[in-house]
Amino acid sequence: MEQQHLLRSIPKVDELLSEASGVAWEALSPAAVRDGVRGALDALREGILSGALSALPGREAILEDALARAGAAELPSLRRVINGTGVVLHTNLGRSCLSARASAAVAEVARHYSTLEYDVESGSRGSRHDHIDGLLASVTGAEAAMVVNNNAAAVLLILSAMGRGGEVVASRGELVEIGGSFRIPDIMTQCGCALREVGATNKTHLFDYENAIGPETRALLRVHTSNFRIVGFCERPGLAELVELGRKHGLPVIEDLGSGSLVDLAAFGIHDEPTVQQSVRAGVDVISFSGDKLLGGPQAGLILGKKQYIEKLKKHPLARALRVDKMTIAALRETLWAYRDGERAREQVPVLAMLGAPEDALRARAEKLRLALAEAGAQAQTVPAEGQVGGGSCPTQLVRSWAVAVDPGALTVDALAEKLRRFPLPIIGRISQGQYLLDVRTLLEEDVDDICRAVKEAVS
Repeated sequence: MEQQHLLRSIPKVDELLSEASGVAWEALSPAAVRDGVRGALDALREGILSGALSALPGREAILEDALARAGAAELPSLRRVINGTGVVLHTNLGRSCLSARASAAVAEVARHYSTLEYDVESGSRGSRHDHIDGLLASVTGAEAAMVVNNNAAAVLLILSAMGRGGEVVASRGELVEIGGSFRIPDIMTQCGCALREVGATNKTHLFDYENAIGPETRALLRVHTSNFRIVGFCERPGLAELVELGRKHGLPVIEDLGSGSLVDLAAFGIHDEPTVQQSVRAGVDVISFSGDKLLGGPQAGLILGKKQYIEKLKKHPLARALRVDKMTIAALRETLWAYRDGERAREQVPVLAMLGAPEDALRARAEKLRLALAEAGAQAQTVPAEGQVGGGSCPTQLVRSWAVAVDPGALTVDALAEKLRRFPLPIIGRISQGQYLLDVRTLLEEDVDDICRAVKEAVS
């Protein structure tokens, strides 16, 4: 009887809607307000039926719950977060941040009509390839280039166009799997190629490739193991040797570079990561890599190499299905434009700026954040930290950095982490050795005020 009485006492939707007034409510859409109210009343109903509620909360508390639900419903599921993890290319957090110029270019073409496929000189139809291909070829030194929507798509197109109906020779030590169980052997099957595995997991010799070449061979495939490393008793032929072997037998050499760096990362303390230009100079016929990893641009698959092969790829039926849109082209063009000057790229492309930040500058930024938190009434200390490049790049190398370890007060570090990531502007840090850390390498200058407000509210 008591339960039935409580259920009958739940306010009506229209009653609460009439009471939902004020600045906070007016900022929300009518649909969100209605959904928030219904959600709050549904929660009351479920609580009563489950026995969790033995009395109804006050009207004010119900309205507060409804307002919180309405506000949460208004938030887009894809929204900005603050990355305090120290992982520069955090796949779950969107990988690389675009430069200011690239972001502005995206906004410009998104809001207006554009010259996507229009030649203003002739007044006739143009090609979307023209915006990127020449610039990409110029920056890398390749004969020709094109762009598709990601590197997995690039590999799919290349193998479909160049290997279908025949064999593609690849080393056993390079048969990688990337995210989403995307495996080289599986994609070869999808492309109509027969995989010819050679060598052993840890060692593949040039003669292994040569012995596998036969009348059905269409290409030799080299895959950069960007997301793992085999160390110790291991060996594989040099890229130039593989190219020479391909030329000897009239076979193209294809290289999936994965991360695709256009600068030597050794200056940042990151070693053994090949550059795209090295592969071009080695004479590789077709090269593919990602746009949103070490390049620091939007998600895209960049393909470059010998003109005869690139032209063949552009004419393949898959090319249209895998093409990029105007916003990707705008962002990619501005990113590549920065690479015409190496120093400018290091300053303008956020990925390079983050990876290249010197330790003393990071320590100063950490101390600045600590002081700002102290002014907001939150305790923290600066501590040395180690971050990662991320995005399946440079997997064995940690990048030395600095972080602030936030004192959670009466909370546990897990509770603090949960509270901060549940703010409308989520703050994502990491827990290490019992401390909640915000690594400043991946924080932006504009993040500081938001961090201070959120931490103050969370720990109070």
